[in-house]
Amino acid sequence: MPGVTLAAAQGWSTCSPRTVPVRLDGSDAGPTGASEEDEISSGRSTALDPVRVDVSGLTKNFGSVRAVDDLSFTVEPGQVTGFLGPNGAGKTTTLRMALGLITPDRGTTTFNGTPYAALPEPTRQVGAVLETAFHPARSGRNHLRVYCRAAGLPTSRADEVLEQVGLGPAGNRKAGGYSLGMRQRLGLATALLGDPAVLVLDEPANGLDPEGIQWLRGFLRHLAHDQGRTVLVSSHLLAEVEQTADRVVIVGAGRLVRQGSLTELRAGSVGSVLVRSPQATALAELLRATGTSVDATDGSAAGITVNGLPVEEVGRRAFAGGIELHELRAQTSGLEEVYFRLTAGQEQYAADHSDTAATPGVS
Repeated sequence: MPGVTLAAAQGWSTCSPRTVPVRLDGSDAGPTGASEEDEISSGRSTALDPVRVDVSGLTKNFGSVRAVDDLSFTVEPGQVTGFLGPNGAGKTTTLRMALGLITPDRGTTTFNGTPYAALPEPTRQVGAVLETAFHPARSGRNHLRVYCRAAGLPTSRADEVLEQVGLGPAGNRKAGGYSLGMRQRLGLATALLGDPAVLVLDEPANGLDPEGIQWLRGFLRHLAHDQGRTVLVSSHLLAEVEQTADRVVIVGAGRLVRQGSLTELRAGSVGSVLVRSPQATALAELLRATGTSVDATDGSAAGITVNGLPVEEVGRRAFAGGIELHELRAQTSGLEEVYFRLTAGQEQYAADHSDTAATPGVS
């Protein structure tokens, strides 16, 4: 099924030979039409074992274009990890290699030490959404039932995951009439069919309205924090990733730029300090005399912003200069500020639009 929403497509060849054939409309194709659900074990796990994803030295060239260059990072269980980078950074190519859809030139991706292609039941261990593809004349429910049959799962899982993603009332509607946000939810439902311990999602918030984005945020955090799943989310919505992710992996030009928790990323960057004082001008002159960058704050004569010094050092210098302070606080850098500080002005991290535009699949 080329271009389908991936529910571990490579693993379908491993499903039980007792699987009932299915028609394109999702119904049984057996001679009697009788269900054989009792002969198929449930796709729902009684307990999820934690799964760590290790990406090690992944490298991929498309002709003269190096899409991914010796990329290594980890995705931990029980956490939501954001996968960030500009267009052309190699994010989608990396995800496709991790799931066995593209063969890397070098490097490996393993799930608790096992490559995806060697997983005994991949649909029950890894669920992914890289693209949303469906037959427009088929209902959302029957779309999921087709995947259930292909993966050797009970068709009852279709109704269960529809309710999980909030599409229960729309399950009998033709998928071709779904909004973009509903299609995203249908793709997520497909990934959840096998009740996997690992979820790999490429731009899952695309097309969702603000209410849908808020729902997705809570849903992903519930899957990770409450159920112990390993969740890797690729996204361009930095503000949303900041509210959802526990850790982030930032890539550029196919290489790792930085990985770590949001706290670690913020700690690694020197922010600014807001100062309010009736002697703000004198403090600014004192700091500038030692080469410190100082800016006015909101046009107020009593407020300045000090760049590149920790708050303790600003306070110490003010005290040494006998300057009265009314306010002294650090301004915390958000993920967006950290992201652009890490990538802005560095040509090696910028997408080469001329090359990537001519090379399909490099993103």
